[in-house]
Amino acid sequence: MVSFEMNDRKKIGLGLTGFGVLFSFLGIIMLFDKGFLAIGNILFVSGVLLTIGLKPTVQFFTKPKNHKGSMSFGFGFFLVLIGWPALGMMVESYGFVMLFSGFWPTAAVYLQKSPSFGWIFHHPFVTSLITRFRGRRVPV
Repeated sequence: MVSFEMNDRKKIGLGLTGFGVLFSFLGIIMLFDKGFLAIGNILFVSGVLLTIGLKPTVQFFTKPKNHKGSMSFGFGFFLVLIGWPALGMMVESYGFVMLFSGFWPTAAVYLQKSPSFGWIFHHPFVTSLITRFRGRRVPV
């Protein structure tokens, strides 16, 4: 079993990723404010880079099955930076879903076993959704 060692670099990376999501959310709430969205994108990407490292990040984004998602995410990021935030976020959202869709079943199992959110995931409707996707679980 591989243990996930939590060092200071990973803590900072998780914090940056969280702030990236927060700034992106604020940018969307404030009617696609390009400043918040650009800062959110930069913080998110740098947080992922620090959390999993440079080599695994490059390998993840350059996998042949992730090319479509990487190109969409990068093009959406570029559109946000040049001042077209609504279109950029739509393209970036598509890329995000394409890149990280394999992680949703694993995240659902983790959330189901967590003490703070686990009770939500034990309702019959949510449990049926989780068991439908459990066969496609990706090891992290």
